[in-house]
Amino acid sequence: MNHSSLGSRLPGLARRGFIIGTGATALALAAGCGTGGSAPGAKDDGAAGGTPKRGGRLRAAFAGGGANETLDPHSASLFVDAARAKALFDKLADFGADLSPLPRLAARWEPNAALDSWRITLRKAAFHDGRPVTAEDVLYSYRRIADPKQAFRAQAALEPIDLGASRAVNASTVEFKLKRPYAEFPNTLAAFGAYIVPKDADTFDRPVGSGPFSFVSFKPGSSLLVKRNAAYWDGAPHLDELEFVVASEESARVGALLGGQVEYAHELNPATARAHEGQGKITVVRLRNSAMQGFVMKTDRPPFDDKRVRQAFFLIADRKELVDGSLSGAGEIGNDLFGKGSQYYAAGLPQRTQDLKRARALLREAGAEGLKVTLDTAPVATGFIEAAGIFKEQAAKAGVTVDVKVGNKDTYWKDILTSGTFASYRSGPMPIESHVSQRLLTGSPTNATHWRHKDFDELYQQIQSTRDDKQRAALYDRMQRRLHNEGGFLIWGFADWIVATAPKVRGVAKEAPANTLDWARFDKIWLA
Repeated sequence: MNHSSLGSRLPGLARRGFIIGTGATALALAAGCGTGGSAPGAKDDGAAGGTPKRGGRLRAAFAGGGANETLDPHSASLFVDAARAKALFDKLADFGADLSPLPRLAARWEPNAALDSWRITLRKAAFHDGRPVTAEDVLYSYRRIADPKQAFRAQAALEPIDLGASRAVNASTVEFKLKRPYAEFPNTLAAFGAYIVPKDADTFDRPVGSGPFSFVSFKPGSSLLVKRNAAYWDGAPHLDELEFVVASEESARVGALLGGQVEYAHELNPATARAHEGQGKITVVRLRNSAMQGFVMKTDRPPFDDKRVRQAFFLIADRKELVDGSLSGAGEIGNDLFGKGSQYYAAGLPQRTQDLKRARALLREAGAEGLKVTLDTAPVATGFIEAAGIFKEQAAKAGVTVDVKVGNKDTYWKDILTSGTFASYRSGPMPIESHVSQRLLTGSPTNATHWRHKDFDELYQQIQSTRDDKQRAALYDRMQRRLHNEGGFLIWGFADWIVATAPKVRGVAKEAPANTLDWARFDKIWLA
């Protein structure tokens, strides 16, 4: 079979995704595969399906990026980009199911006493051409990402590193000098797009990485074919070949799966999943906590510069109604805090519920009875328009008039950073530390709530200067209690991300949120 034939039969482009890393870029990451090397607690279909079996070609359908697609892992932005990069390359670390960093090419890491210098010891690993992965490759890769002439996504994550002062101690040891203490520096090693490439790599038409699969052929906007890397440091894949094919529309991906043209279909909507689940033709996998859903209130502008108004809006929301109505029930309720299920999440705080009487009282105290606000939204993510309509009805019961304004989907994320006062919001998983540093500090690049408090900034710096995990957890709890009480994020839910496979596919992780190690672990999948 011509490896590009399926891609040509399912042409097109789809840039649907959700926000990760910063609140300004529609991005790509979710679905999960893995048994060996999986994050703690991960389960898979193969647990009851017998011993992994070697052989065969898996065909995976994703929405694509058109004729300008590249295999440069530092340029990845869509789901398909990230999945292909993961097949061909490795990072120093990746995120476990709780968004804590797990070693990958880095065998271990160790900070100095001041937490402003970290030594990374590399494991023995080789690129596809047989050359060992060395400290020089790591420094080259990070300096390439940080090049200000480029616009690579991981630049922001690498900002704390003083790359000029960092050095290769020897072939297997990198010493990273930091600009300030950073107790959670390993989060940077796991950052989206922070892949390690050979030190002479500048073109990627025939990429050489250290990942579980090696390059065979590529047709941008159509398909990529890769083959088993028998020498992979984390164990050779079970599959002989893996083919990524482009199918722009969800209906095309599902049709190809039902018709036997592919064995894996990425990104199903909840209605499609419900229609096919339990029918025996396909297996539906729901990746929990894969997208935070909510609204942002600008805390420096009326009416939300009064924390009593923000507190009233927290109490207006009926979270279950929002999850059921806008996500077709494919998710779980939130508690106005980011990172449910993640390391350091303040799970002990009481679950907030709708209380219209108290909401009305708070609005009266704030002199905001009869309040009218504009809610900015756009069709940029599943459920945005629906959630806005549902919240409008909920707010009316508290005497608040909400005018839903549907904006330009192409500029929406940029627009809501500076414009308006109240807007729909979504984010993929990331460590709570990353959410805070990117969105909640005075100088954060994507501070959509305009939360700017010197004492809060100082608390973040205290956390990053604290070596002890338990002490950091206590400080994070303090931070989240404040955000829960008076922050600008009204987080009403966490959406599932849904993929589907042919019944013969085994080894798909069920408890791996988007953006984690076991997402896109095609090296741990097999065909029964």
